[in-house]
Amino acid sequence: MEVKRRRVVVTGMGIVAPNGHGLEEFEAALREGRSGIRFIQQLKDLNFACQVGGVPQDFETVRKGYFDHEKIMSINDNIGYASVSAIDAWRDAGMDIPEEDSDVDWDSGVIVGSGIGGMDTIADKVVPMVSQGMVRRLGSRIVEQVMNSGTSARIAGLLALGNQVTSNSSACSTGTEAIVEAMWRIRTGLAERILAGGSEGASPFIWCGFDAMRVIARKYNDRPQEASRPMSESANGFVPGSGGAVLLLESLESALARGARIYAEVLGGAVNCGGHRNGGSITAPNPEGVRRCIRAAIADGGIRPGDIDAINGHLTATFADPSEVKNWSEALGRGPEDFPFINATKSMIGHCLGAAGAIESVGVILQLYRGFLHPSLNCEDLHPDILPYRDRIPQKAMDFPALKTMVKAGFGFGDVNSCLIFRKWENSKQ
Repeated sequence: MEVKRRRVVVTGMGIVAPNGHGLEEFEAALREGRSGIRFIQQLKDLNFACQVGGVPQDFETVRKGYFDHEKIMSINDNIGYASVSAIDAWRDAGMDIPEEDSDVDWDSGVIVGSGIGGMDTIADKVVPMVSQGMVRRLGSRIVEQVMNSGTSARIAGLLALGNQVTSNSSACSTGTEAIVEAMWRIRTGLAERILAGGSEGASPFIWCGFDAMRVIARKYNDRPQEASRPMSESANGFVPGSGGAVLLLESLESALARGARIYAEVLGGAVNCGGHRNGGSITAPNPEGVRRCIRAAIADGGIRPGDIDAINGHLTATFADPSEVKNWSEALGRGPEDFPFINATKSMIGHCLGAAGAIESVGVILQLYRGFLHPSLNCEDLHPDILPYRDRIPQKAMDFPALKTMVKAGFGFGDVNSCLIFRKWENSKQ
């Protein structure tokens, strides 16, 4: 029996990013090219080579507007960023926040993950207190803060969600992968709505391994807003970031029945792994795996490479950027003369790890919905291998009312890849 392939749309979004909380503030930051990267004194005090990062501002104040004191005591930043984003996305979609004694919504679920998760809670609370023999003083809420599924579990409880509730974890591919997984579940009729995205806390205990690997920026501590330099010849590593974003994916039938505002359609997606072969490893992508993932997403979306107007790349400001652009070109069969526009959100927010793909997907949808492309900062000195594509890299915000189809990808540690195809929603024209 053939299963009907249902169409999937985005009806709500929420975001807590280093350069803005909420869609309005985040969109303004994207248009203005406003960086959320700042000097972090704690990293200097701890003798990090990289002393800058992207961290959402005033989050303690923000979360007090969402949770009572009891909940705040059991929500660390990773879970907090995701929970605030989920509530905002739910409300943005026109859905009501349920009462504590409400019925369960069996048609709605959550797939929201993180790359590293509750490492800050483990380091700040669990290890010191256990080492001092103070286990009984940890409290009854510690497990939910450190278990990887604590993020999705908390969101399910806040919104009484009864469909699939899980937290994925695929390094830097986590956020985009969660959206792909949600799309598939709705497409096959297993759910009507899924909150999908990713989050990552801000902590030196999360970032320290990358500093030890010398893969994060260390030459711009005195110029934080210049530190994240995707596609630049002077790029010297990624800037660590944090935050969260959640999209409400919904079946088209459900969205139309509710009269919901539709931001965009999720046409297709794909995930794969390069198998740690042919140049791929724990820390580097197999180029063939990347190209296969891109092509599979395009095929799943039922479009042609020439239909793509713009790419929001993974583009981390590392040695991998020139290879990524080359892989896009080869996968699409489009050279510099007809390459899509390409931009890098990480130039403004750094690399938010497990949250990156979700935050950047919100950025993609805002660009489609509003008809613009945001600039890529700090790439005036393009890498020589990327120079042929100069005319396709916006370095200032540009109006683009004809923008219809945009691709978002995430390529993560472990040689894992994910790719999404988004299309602007145009009502009766589709």
